[in-house]
Amino acid sequence: MKTLGNLRDVLKSIKHSKPKRIYCPKCGSPKLNLSSSLDYWLTPQKYLCADCGYMGTVFVELEEGETEE
Repeated sequence: MKTLGNLRDVLKSIKHSKPKRIYCPKCGSPKLNLSSSLDYWLTPQKYLCADCGYMGTVFVELEEGETEE
């Protein structure tokens, strides 16, 4: 059952990972908020950028150790 062991390792790494910072794909601002209280649990996550007004489901996510450019 090597596959089951690998699956457990993947799930553990996901469970214990820190939340990642998200950024607007249009202007690079970190000021993204969910556009509706229904987003995330009932509908796909749709974000609204407070700086440029971008609204969409696409966002940039940086992992720990990556630098902003």
